[in-house]
Amino acid sequence: MTILLFLIAAIVLTSVTLYMLFPKLDLPAWKGAVPVLNYMEIAEKVGRSKWYGALSAIPILNIFIVTGLSVALIRSFNKFSLGDAAKAVVYAPLSFFQLAKDEKAKFVGPIISRESDYQKQIIDARKSKQDRKLKKLLDNNPYSKSVAREWFESIVFAVFAAAFIRMFFIEAYVIPTPSMEGSLLVGDYLFVSKASYGIRTPQTVAMIPLLHNRIPVVGSESYLKKPSLPYYRFPALSNIERNNPIVFNWPVGDSVYVTKSRSYSVAQVKREPRYLASDPELKKLEAKKAYKVRPMDKKDHYVKRAVAVAGDTLEIRDTKVFINGVEEPQSNTVQFLYQIGGDLSAINPKKREEWGLTRDNQAGGSVFYLSNETAEAIAANNSSLAVQRRSFPADAKKMFPHDISITEGWNVDNYGPIYIPKKGATTPISKSNIAFYKKLIRDYEHNKLEIKGDQIFINNELATSYTFKQDYFWAMGDNRHNSEDSRMWGFVPHDHMVGKPLVIWFSSKNGIRWNRIFKSASNI
Repeated sequence: MTILLFLIAAIVLTSVTLYMLFPKLDLPAWKGAVPVLNYMEIAEKVGRSKWYGALSAIPILNIFIVTGLSVALIRSFNKFSLGDAAKAVVYAPLSFFQLAKDEKAKFVGPIISRESDYQKQIIDARKSKQDRKLKKLLDNNPYSKSVAREWFESIVFAVFAAAFIRMFFIEAYVIPTPSMEGSLLVGDYLFVSKASYGIRTPQTVAMIPLLHNRIPVVGSESYLKKPSLPYYRFPALSNIERNNPIVFNWPVGDSVYVTKSRSYSVAQVKREPRYLASDPELKKLEAKKAYKVRPMDKKDHYVKRAVAVAGDTLEIRDTKVFINGVEEPQSNTVQFLYQIGGDLSAINPKKREEWGLTRDNQAGGSVFYLSNETAEAIAANNSSLAVQRRSFPADAKKMFPHDISITEGWNVDNYGPIYIPKKGATTPISKSNIAFYKKLIRDYEHNKLEIKGDQIFINNELATSYTFKQDYFWAMGDNRHNSEDSRMWGFVPHDHMVGKPLVIWFSSKNGIRWNRIFKSASNI
């Protein structure tokens, strides 16, 4: 609602100031007050087609159209300075108001036609070798810009265009961890479509363009939390279907310790002190409570697979995924940890490469991350080797929702059942199951949640059920024994969805992997 009010206010201010300015263009004032029509008239006045101005009705594209026409309009009043142009870009209604109130400001004529005619005179003088006329035209050129300004404007436009495309349409990502190996490899560079699951307008508006949440080298955050805009998402081009790869903001990444190696959620560090022992930098940050609190759109990006969607009930039994009680076919991209006993050097080097018995897939010693299909092929072709999938003990504290009364006996291979919330669905809540939903109710759906004895209060009212306000998803990495995912931190809210991986546009690790370039990333 807030963003709608902001847009309405911007449209009203533009209409009011153009109503004041249009008489100076010899146009009826009322036309300046009508959205879209006003920019159609401006387009014609600056030397473009009216249909060009009609493009101001198209969301997103209208940012470019309105900005370009606003700058052209003030230039048609012979306002050529960099400051005048910047003002028209940043806040056009102010420029329009000042022109309307300035008695000396006169509309001189369509700037695009005037500039085109002047440039034609320069070209004709150069062709006809009229040196004196050419010199006079160049010396008195009212439209000329200094080299520094030309470079400045070109750089600003390039950064703005790149940031605009990145913010709304396509963003490039690199895979930094092996959690999706089997399908997406460390060093794969992806193009991700932000329009596929609905363009999400930015919430954080004061930021360094082209950076997500950190400034390289410096290591500080690359944005300011205020001012901010409320969440809004345009309609999606496609639905998030089960087993789609997805890019999203890490849901529990709102309060994080950030080290050179990775980010840790504050809750994660409290639950699992082992991280403090393995990362000295984290230990120092935790001692000082030096964690970062991030808005939703500045949480770290993760890429996983949506193994379950809203309304599903998921269960994992001995590594097999069951959705609504039915076993899901297991893709050969899914990997597990396998111990291989015997002499690996006896295996043909080409076969070792083919089967993934390489350093990249090695977890240490003779332990490798392999698909079940690959493990079976190794065992079938090498009777002297003992191939066995590693088993894991129960790890109740590590498993979401981190309530031992629920997760007793659960681990990465045996988990659930767990219901994935669906928008509009209502579920009973009580002290016995609130662990599943307390972060969802409090943080993702912004309610006040209190647990008093055996009673639950939502927004100060006693609650025995809850109706979900958005869809949720369950994300898991294909490298099942080397992925920190929903099994550890829970649901992915729909509003955290960033986009759909489209294509691997580059891939490199110890050299360029030519066979992966331009490979589809949406059907892996």
